Amino acid sequence: MTDSVSTKDYIVRASAADEFIRAFAITSKNLCETARVAHGLSPVATAALGRLLSASAMMGVMMKGDRDLMTVRIDANGPIEGLLVTADSHGHVKGYVGNPYVEVPDRADGHLNVGGAVGIGVLSVMKDLGLKEPYVGDIELQTGEIAEDLTYYFAASEQTPSSVGLGVLVDRDRSVLQAGGFIVQLMPDVPDDVIATLEQNLRGLRSVTEMLSDGCTPEDMLRIVLKGLSPEMLDTTEASFSCNCSKERYTRGLISIGREELGKLLEKDEEIEVRCRFCNKDYHFSPDEIREMMEYAK
Repeated sequence: MTDSVSTKDYIVRASAADEFIRAFAITSKNLCETARVAHGLSPVATAALGRLLSASAMMGVMMKGDRDLMTVRIDANGPIEGLLVTADSHGHVKGYVGNPYVEVPDRADGHLNVGGAVGIGVLSVMKDLGLKEPYVGDIELQTGEIAEDLTYYFAASEQTPSSVGLGVLVDRDRSVLQAGGFIVQLMPDVPDDVIATLEQNLRGLRSVTEMLSDGCTPEDMLRIVLKGLSPEMLDTTEASFSCNCSKERYTRGLISIGREELGKLLEKDEEIEVRCRFCNKDYHFSPDEIREMMEYAK
């Protein structure tokens, strides 16, 4: 391995083949473990959410604006009851699953059955790029395994031929051993020989978690994927599971529900608890605090 291994999660951005290819890779063990602990995730829920968090972090840094935000949502009929992840352009992601305790039988090859947990449904990507209307793209899930679904999303919704590889390796104690992935995209008018070389590299590629377990960095993964295509590493962005919830935010949210609804919360004259879905942090509001909110509510 040619780069020193960082203990922090990060994303590397690269180009290859005279900029006919752009590529991203991430190591995301820590952010996936943070999500697992925050939500008490089962192994298959860890794998599913970890894959979507890893991909969304890479997709987030594709956006150019400092305030750009992206939401990736999966609505499907599987027992995980859907997933939702948000990401910004600075490597910050957060997310949750509908049923964090989901358990399904492993696949025949012994791997966690993410597709079985996710089920059949729709993947939606919404990008708030500071325009009048957000960009929204929807596709039907192809496998529920997430990497294949995002590969199809890029081709069908953004008209960008891509290859997405994702992996989350869960230990026997349910902690995250390895997590990461890559996204490789072809730019318009890419030469046929470049496509042929990339396809050959992808056919012989080991899984993301195998490469990470052998000590590969994101840079190493991209050098393997882009072998023979003169890859150039451009920059790195630190990645993290980061929730921007606060008591002040929830105070504003409660005020927005109106005086009548706040009055209903006061009927029992007891403290109320509000839980953030993204990080599971609890916020408590006393009856006096709710009465104070009523003065500002309509």
